[in-house]
Amino acid sequence: MPRLEPESERRGRAVLELRALSKSFGGLLAVSRVALQIFPGDRKAIIGPNGAGKTTLFNLVTGLLRASSGEVLLFGRDVTRWPPEKRTALGMARTFQVTSLFPGLSVFDNALLAVQGKRPMKYVMWRPLLSYGEVCGKARFLLARAGFEDRREVLVRNLSHGEQRQLEIVLALAGDPRLLLLDEPTAGLSSGESQEMAEFLRGLDRELAVLLIEHDMDIVFDVADHISVLHFGEILEAGPCDEIRKSERVRAIYFGNA
Repeated sequence: MPRLEPESERRGRAVLELRALSKSFGGLLAVSRVALQIFPGDRKAIIGPNGAGKTTLFNLVTGLLRASSGEVLLFGRDVTRWPPEKRTALGMARTFQVTSLFPGLSVFDNALLAVQGKRPMKYVMWRPLLSYGEVCGKARFLLARAGFEDRREVLVRNLSHGEQRQLEIVLALAGDPRLLLLDEPTAGLSSGESQEMAEFLRGLDRELAVLLIEHDMDIVFDVADHISVLHFGEILEAGPCDEIRKSERVRAIYFGNA
């Protein structure tokens, strides 16, 4: 019988690995011994009812919260005690549930600022930003790749909510991350806007690893290849979408019988 290679041998080094990651707030165990691996090109989702610990888990991964125990490995390096900016510098990016754009600036200006923020010239105050050809070129490239080229001069406040959410993801790509964490990308979107977001996410670079939290199960099944179900801070079940779709335990959680 041929030897079965572990996933790490078949797919190379994980971009993100969580080892028995836990977080306590006083006597409350919000995240309990979570284990997870994400490899280049993965599309993984974390689902669970409100209060399951999903955003707390994201905050542990990104360094906004300090883990009580366990480890966070990013591109093979132990970053458990690292601050968010050091993790970002390794190649991680994240979006939040609340949009954080500059509504009074144009789409292009928002892109310029995002690109500038990843480069040393962010500390230079005496030279016009438009004089940096490489920065402008990168901003145009990002917008063109995401289909925003025809709206580059539009003020962000005049975009639809769905377009603003998409733009925020575009700006998260300004630093060429290898891992993108999306915290409820369809929050507040209409049904039509959610479908547009799903199409947008499917069009992301396939080399990019994506981990998302999402309540809209249609979007999860449309975008993700693998799902982890978080319940009271623990991974209750994990597997391919078809397995999770058929799981009686997962159905019980979402219909309030667990």
